[in-house]
Amino acid sequence: MTHRTVGEVMTRDVVEARRTTPFKEVVRLLDHHRISGLPVIDDDDKVLGVVSGTDLVRAQARRSGHGRVGAVTAADLMSSPAITVHPEQSVPDAARLMERRGVERLPVVDEEDRLIGIATRRDLLRVFLRTDEDLSRQVGEEVVGRTLGLPPGTVLVSVRDGVVTLDGRVEARSQVPEAVRAAWRLEGVVGVVNALTFRVDDCAAPAASGSPGPR
Repeated sequence: MTHRTVGEVMTRDVVEARRTTPFKEVVRLLDHHRISGLPVIDDDDKVLGVVSGTDLVRAQARRSGHGRVGAVTAADLMSSPAITVHPEQSVPDAARLMERRGVERLPVVDEEDRLIGIATRRDLLRVFLRTDEDLSRQVGEEVVGRTLGLPPGTVLVSVRDGVVTLDGRVEARSQVPEAVRAAWRLEGVVGVVNALTFRVDDCAAPAASGSPGPR
């Protein structure tokens, strides 16, 4: 069974701050873009931490009544180190990490830890919004009927919690991965279980003909 990856659902256009971004500018960014938090990056686009609305309120509460002066920047406000994920990680793994660490967003970084996107709870939950009945109908119509060109009932389609199971017998072996890929591409599918068999192995190398020559 395979799952969608963080890279497939993440938001690529990331609102970000630098370590020197002033407090008021952070507030303006959050308000203007209607977001509740953003990553803080350095000059190499590496993630240093994350600033959320909660961090802003907490910082103001600590400063209240203490007569502290001087500029407050994103580096002073952020929660650090940031909890990050890589684009190839699965959506379920990212969701478990988010829940375990109690965070609302996960900066997505590449092999060199540079920011390439952000995954929010909304991004991760998007794939779960469609009903199993709706997914089962679409898989039957588009995968079994359109992609494979098979009559209804040839392949049994069942969906539970967004995981599609394909069970039945198709004509050629090459149709099996084709069906799995087609099901996987549908929005809302978070996993595909392949229980398909085939009648003809059209992927096997042809047998050598003729008898071997003298040794």
